[in-house]
Formats: sequence, C-alpha cells, structure tokens
Amino acid sequence: MTEQRLLSRIAESLYWIGRYVERADGTARIINAYIHRIAEDPFGDPENACRSLFEILGVELGEDRPATTEVVLEDLVYSRESPSTITGALGAAYENARRSREVISSEMWACLNGANEEVDTRQRLARRVGAASYFKFVSDRAALFAGLSDATISHDEGWHFLVLGRSIERIDMTCRLLDAQLVGLESSPDWLTLLRAAGALESYLRESRGSATSESLAAFLLLDRLFPRSVFHVLNVADTSLDLLTTSHSRVGDTSNVRRTIGRARNRLEFSDPGTLVAELPELLEFLEQTCASANDQIAGRYFRQVIAQPWATEQGL
Repeated sequence: MTEQRLLSRIAESLYWIGRYVERADGTARIINAYIHRIAEDPFGDPENACRSLFEILGVELGEDRPATTEVVLEDLVYSRESPSTITGALGAAYENARRSREVISSEMWACLNGANEEVDTRQRLARRVGAASYFKFVSDRAALFAGLSDATISHDEGWHFLVLGRSIERIDMTCRLLDAQLVGLESSPDWLTLLRAAGALESYLRESRGSATSESLAAFLLLDRLFPRSVFHVLNVADTSLDLLTTSHSRVGDTSNVRRTIGRARNRLEFSDPGTLVAELPELLEFLEQTCASANDQIAGRYFRQVIAQPWATEQGL
C-alpha cells in the first residue's frame, strides 16, 4: 500500500464516516439504556441520570434547560444542530458519504442515503410510540452499514480509514461510559446498565457465567482480547489498519507518531493487572481519552488536510 493512492479528502471523508456512524450507534445504545433504567427504577433520580447523559456525551446543558427525558430526546437524539447528537451524526455521515461516492459501494451509499431520507418519518413515529423505535432504527442501520462495509468494498486504504475512524470513536465512547462510573453514586449508572449501553451485556454474561464483579466488568470492557468492543481489541484493530496504511518501516522501529500513540495504549492495557484495574480506572481513562485525542490529531496531520481537530462535541469532519 502507498499513502498517495487515495486522495486525502476521500480518506478524510471515509475516516469521518466511520466515526459518525459509530457515534450514532453508540449514542443510541447509551441513551436507550439510560431511559430504560429511569423507567424501571421508580426510586431513582431521573434528573441526575439525565444530567449524566449530557456529561458522558460532552454536550452542554443550557442553564435554562431542565434535565428531563424530553430534553434529552430533543437535544441529544432528534436535533440536527450538532454531530454529537444521533440525528446530527447520521447527517454528517451522509454528507461525508456524498463526498466519497466514488470509493464506497452503491449498497453503502443506499444505506446512509436511505437513513437520511427516513429520519423525519422515524422521528414522527418515535414521538407517537416512544423513542425505542428510533434507537432500533439507528442501531439497525449502523449494523447494516458495518456489514456492507466489510462485505462490499475491497479491504484497501479506503476501508482501513473507515475502520480506523470507527475504532477511535469506539474507544472514546467506551471511555466516556466508564467515566460515568466516576461521576458519583447518584448520577452514575449501575454496571449492568453500562454493559447494556456498551452492547456488551450478553457477551459478558456468557463469559462470566453470571458471576459479575466490578473488577471483571471493567476488565471485560477494557482488556478482553476477543470481544469486538473492548478497548484492547479495538486498539489492536486500529494498529493493524495503521500498519497497513504506513509504507515506510524503519529498522529501529516504526516512525509513525500515531502508531506509537496507539501502541503505548495497547501495551499498557496488555500488561495491566485486572485485580487493580478499578482502583486505577480514573488515571487510566484519562490516559485513554488523551490517546484518542492525540491519535485523532496525528491521523489528521499525517493523512488529511492540515486542519487542527476540534473537540469531540463540536467536531465537524466536513
């Protein structure tokens, strides 16, 4: 592979398609899990649960906005104003797909184009029958797009940029979820809600055989080698894509800053002690979040237009 075969604007669009589709899916999972938790826990504090959602997703809750389920749905789900919302992320993925139609398959384009055209209809339905139908629509489209991406285009540079964007976003989303455990007892989710939000509940229960502890839950989400949403697994996927995108290999090690950044994070997790993971969680999550931010900037600097990446809540990728 060579770094020059793919135009930088196409590579950038593919990277951001991967990030935005993963963001829409991850945000849908998180909000759906929290709303279910609020509905199932009559003795809980809905206001704190809603506030924690804004904290996880890095979106400011205006001073004049109450922290209610209705505000969560309007500001984090249905709004088109920011790519940090579900609908905004879908729209941003569609715009980037429109710019890279020459390299994505017609099936991938039809998936994102169809989702963009259905959004308004699906929102009207969700307002009548409940938001769960909208979350399912988003997750189904994201799963369909992931399958089509793997099955209908060559696994060349373009595909690796798509996978790279998806990987960085997935790591960041998992860290944001785990960060919620550190906010405080009243506003943080229980572990089962967190697993459900991460799409990991069934896999974890099968692996642990129902013996759930804080240590084993954190280890599963961070260290598991086989679960496709664990941070360690995703770091391996990202490193593989970066390796195939890099043409110059030095006799004294890889010279790519982004590979060093990803490699340091992967090595730290590989040799972490599962027994002390919960105690180390605050510092470890800060390190992983910084890894995502640094990797994003280094990827942009090496492969894309020379533009400084914006913070997560206001990234445009356009």
